[in-house]
Amino acid sequence: MHTSLFPTQSPITRADRQALLGQGAFAIWLYGLSGSGKTTIAYHLEQQLFHEKILVYCLDGDNIRNGLCRDLSFTQADRTENLRRVAEVVKLFLDAGILCIASFITPKESDRAMIKEILGSGNVIDVYLQCSLNTCAQRDVKQLYKMAQNNRILNFTGVSSLFEPPEQPSLVIDTEHESIEDCVNAVYRHCFHKG
Repeated sequence: MHTSLFPTQSPITRADRQALLGQGAFAIWLYGLSGSGKTTIAYHLEQQLFHEKILVYCLDGDNIRNGLCRDLSFTQADRTENLRRVAEVVKLFLDAGILCIASFITPKESDRAMIKEILGSGNVIDVYLQCSLNTCAQRDVKQLYKMAQNNRILNFTGVSSLFEPPEQPSLVIDTEHESIEDCVNAVYRHCFHKG
């Protein structure tokens, strides 16, 4: 931290904001290969929670890349910086008392550890969306896998950039064999039946 910076703290706490909203704030971090269902599951879950009167906000990889992180490339260093920025934004949402769903590929264990360090491991439920590369490529309406295989996209996860399977995720969802509804219900049950 720069020596001229002096972070301040509001007298209104996260607990105060959660009490005002009548809800607890935590993050649900969905990750997996492109095409594994992250965005679809995130938005279905967001709708379900919103209809239950839970203040929730979804942060999606493509949207963040078009705004907050549009200055970043897809090198490993920039991918890590992208996720660091997102984790800091999620931390602000949690401080505001808002439940946050993040859907990002998050391919490296070291980046997942960084996210937990920024948010606090008790504030984030990491959900690995497991799906084979072949199925993800078949689902790919944007033809990203095809472009990556033809070297038109560099550093594409699963093709020219490694995805590290998680060592100890909070939850694994098999999006290859389960319906969207079943996947959403599995995340919901895991997050809310545990309190």
